[in-house]
Amino acid sequence: MALINLADVHDELVTPKHSTAFGKLITGSHIEIGLLKYKAGEGAKEHSHPHEQIAICLSGRSRVTLGGETFEVSTGQAVVIPPNVPHSVVILEDSEMISAKSIVDGVGHRI
Repeated sequence: MALINLADVHDELVTPKHSTAFGKLITGSHIEIGLLKYKAGEGAKEHSHPHEQIAICLSGRSRVTLGGETFEVSTGQAVVIPPNVPHSVVILEDSEMISAKSIVDGVGHRI
């Protein structure tokens, strides 16, 4: 279906194996988009995956460690996570993000 009403998409724990991300996922054949929410103190422990991922911060602030480099991401900024690069996130303020992840072997965010 080409048109999706976000009100009809149920929130879910997106990657509970690695992260506390909670929100809505829209899955296509090559890309999966998540509208994700985090509370301060939550985040994602270090992990890597074969997917390319781009996360855009709509509100809040987080500390990201990507390939050994640590930096803060805040409202209006984005981070590009290349495939197979270890990364982690600590949420510093309640945050909302858009996360786009490529589909690899039929899987996107639900790794």
